[in-house]
Amino acid sequence: MGGSFPRGATAISGLSTFGIGEAPGYTSMELAAKASLLAVADAGLRLEDVDGLFVCLPDDFFAGLSVAEYLGIQPRFTDNNRTGGSAFMSHMITAALALSAGYIDVALIAYGSNQRTAGGKLATPFKNNRWEAPYRPVFPVSSYALAAARHMHDYGTTRAQLAEVAVAARRWADGNPEAFMQGPLTIEECLAARVISSPLSVKDCCLVTDGAAAIVMTRTDRARHAPKPAVPVLGGAAATWWNAISQAQDVTVTAAAESGPRAYAMAGLGPADIDVVQLYDAFTINTILFLEDLGFCPKGEGGRFVENGAIAPGGSLPVNTNGGGLSCCHPGMYGLFAIVEAARQIRGEAANQIEGVSTALAHGNGGTLSSQATVILGSLETL
Repeated sequence: MGGSFPRGATAISGLSTFGIGEAPGYTSMELAAKASLLAVADAGLRLEDVDGLFVCLPDDFFAGLSVAEYLGIQPRFTDNNRTGGSAFMSHMITAALALSAGYIDVALIAYGSNQRTAGGKLATPFKNNRWEAPYRPVFPVSSYALAAARHMHDYGTTRAQLAEVAVAARRWADGNPEAFMQGPLTIEECLAARVISSPLSVKDCCLVTDGAAAIVMTRTDRARHAPKPAVPVLGGAAATWWNAISQAQDVTVTAAAESGPRAYAMAGLGPADIDVVQLYDAFTINTILFLEDLGFCPKGEGGRFVENGAIAPGGSLPVNTNGGGLSCCHPGMYGLFAIVEAARQIRGEAANQIEGVSTALAHGNGGTLSSQATVILGSLETL
């Protein structure tokens, strides 16, 4: 199965972000469209070149149709897959397969949300979640709090170790002009913060921002001639184990334990070969779980792994080098921003550029630790 993925046959040739933080006066559609135009231009292409559209908006279940109409394009293929923040990694996988098969020639993957300035909140999907509803959890934080509490019980993980994740993200954000939340943050401040759903405090939770992102993918032979360095897609895999976390057999293990190894096999790489890691950190426990499940440390060791600034600037493993969802941006769904940061690192144009990056992993999370998707990107030299 691993051999069926077209390793390196497709690449990111254009990318953009727009409106990160607060973008008053913009609709989600307008934000996504603006990012799309910037990404297409970054790829040295025209909007009419796009014949594959992959899009997911927070407030439009027919976004594949309405964004095509808004942009004035008539794509051969549209994908409106909605698995939450992991959707965009799955979009990349589908796009890579369609491009390598010659079914489409130019794929645009876009997202935009005005969640902050529109005052929007996530809908609570209890109509499909009747087993959890009687306990009146705070959606979605209580599900992540459940995973954190169990991880603490099983492995001795502490709130101070969770705080290490938040502090590391802030330190990266302080070096990124695009990041919405900047300024000093200490372990002590995190421990003293208001608890939202025990054991998670407000400092363990992602931001609520506006923002948009987009990438353009083509076959690599075409991307080699784009204005910016091509970023080949080396591997990608997705896995879904549940929707409601009450259906999990073990809340300390996510489907990243499946998507990661499959993506590594496709890329012909392992965790030790990855230079930078971009994880969907909707909550601090996410980073710890995904570092374990993706093989960067053993199960149960994530809390100790992140101690003493190990994932912060100057640490042993650069994680969420833009500040992540905890301090850079989180406009409803963060997945595409993780992909953009991974590609920027390989291009050599990230705000917090790590020297000599040739491989990057971007991992997306959807629902309540429900859907996991992993993509591995490389430089042309990795082909």
